[in-house]
Amino acid sequence: MIRVQREDFDPGQELAALTAGNRKVGGLAVFVGLVRDLAGDETVGAMTLEHYPGMTEKMLERIEAEARARWPLEASLVIHRTGRLEPGERIVLVACASAHRQAAFEACGFLIDWLKTKAPFWKLEEGPAGAKWVEARESDDAAAARWAPEEPDAAE
Repeated sequence: MIRVQREDFDPGQELAALTAGNRKVGGLAVFVGLVRDLAGDETVGAMTLEHYPGMTEKMLERIEAEARARWPLEASLVIHRTGRLEPGERIVLVACASAHRQAAFEACGFLIDWLKTKAPFWKLEEGPAGAKWVEARESDDAAAARWAPEEPDAAE
């Protein structure tokens, strides 16, 4: 399930709803992202997240489908907020439920890394020096690279 919204969410309620009545779930991996008050060595007073409605949801549905194809998930959930958020506020929730913990952990990591590198969101940070758009980071790209499909060995 995918949701892009301005409103805050309650992780406990969301997780209870995600697994309600499903006794096949043996592991639930969860990531909740919060807005930090620092970016590197610069203070962040707020962050505004923008997206392209329709396109964003379509892309998130596509990557959720890929996670379900790669791992035996019983359920998955991605909630991403948009609009102006202040430090300490929740920005994203990713949850993956599976019969076994390893699939839940791996699928959750895959979805988080994809959100950081490929999801069509734009972040504008406000600080003492003014507002600036957040640039992609090499460390995020390196983390996402581990999920790339393996290419056949040329010698085979």
